[in-house]
Amino acid sequence: TGLLFSIVSVRHVDMCIGQKPLTKEDLEPALKTMKNHLVSKNVALDVAGEIIESVAATLEGEKLGSFTRGVNTAVREALEIALERILTPKRSINILREVKASAEKGEPYSIVFIGVNGVGKSTSLSKVCYYLQNNGLKVLLCACDTFRSGAVEQLKVHSRNLGCPLYEQGYAKDPASVAMSGIKYAKDNGFDVILIDTAGRMQNNAPLMRALTKLVALNRPNLVLFVGEALVGNDGVDQLKLFNKALHDYSDSTTPRLIDGMILTKFDTIDDKVGAAVSMVHNTGQPIMFVGTGQKYTNLNKLNVKKVLKALIN
Repeated sequence: TGLLFSIVSVRHVDMCIGQKPLTKEDLEPALKTMKNHLVSKNVALDVAGEIIESVAATLEGEKLGSFTRGVNTAVREALEIALERILTPKRSINILREVKASAEKGEPYSIVFIGVNGVGKSTSLSKVCYYLQNNGLKVLLCACDTFRSGAVEQLKVHSRNLGCPLYEQGYAKDPASVAMSGIKYAKDNGFDVILIDTAGRMQNNAPLMRALTKLVALNRPNLVLFVGEALVGNDGVDQLKLFNKALHDYSDSTTPRLIDGMILTKFDTIDDKVGAAVSMVHNTGQPIMFVGTGQKYTNLNKLNVKKVLKALIN
C-alpha cells in the first residue's frame, strides 16, 4: 500500500486487529502520516485536517474483525471513500444538456469566467469555446475586461483563431452593462452560448470585486466559473474563499449568486500533486468542470476522479 501506510508498526497493527474497538490512539500514527502525505500532495492544510478528522470519526469504535483486515487497510479504505465523496459533489453540471434546455426557451446560455490575474482565464474561456463549437453550438465571446490594457485585443486573437464572433465595447465601460448588451445581442442573433470574460482581479481589490458582483447580480448568468491554477494549493483555496465572500458581501440580494464550478489550469504540470482539486471542491461543494492540460485549444479535459484518487493515495 505504499509508504503512507507502511509506517505503522507490526506490533501496533497486531494490537488493534481482532475484536478490540479501535481508539483514536490506535489510529494516531497512521492518521498523522496520512495528513502529512495529503499536504505533500498539495491539499490545503486545513482541508487535510478535516479529512483526517472524518477518517478518524469513521473508524473509531469499529472492530476490524479478522487478521486479513489490519489498521492500514481500514485507514486506506476510509480515506479513499472520504476523498471520492469530496471529489464527487452533489451538483453535477452537464453544460451541453443545459445549453440545449436554455435554447428550447429561446435564451442563450451565459457563462461568466472569473479569477485572479494571470491564471489563464481568457485561455480557458477559449478552450471552452472550442469544446462547445465542436459540439455544434453557435458561440459568442464577450469582452467584459474593460480595465486591463490589451485584454480586448487578446480576446480578438482567440476570436480570429476560433472563427468565433466577439462582442466588445472597448475600454473604460461598465462591465455589467457590456455583459447585458452582449447577452441581448446573443439572443437577437441566435447564439446558443455567450462566454463572458472579466477582468482578472485580486480578491482583496474592493472596487473590482464590487464591479464583478454587479455583473453577476445584474445579468444572472447560467454559470459562474472560477478559474484557478492547480499549482497553488493553499493560495488557490484562499482566493476561492475570498471571491465567494466578496460575491456574497457585495450583493444586495438575500440569496447572492456564488461560484458554480471551477476550472483548474496547468493540470499537466503538477505530476501527482493533485491536492488543489480536493481543496477547492471541499471548500465550495461545487464541481471541477474542466482541467487545462496545455496551451492548445484541445488541451481541456474533464476531471478523472479515479486518476486523482490514485495520485493522492500512492
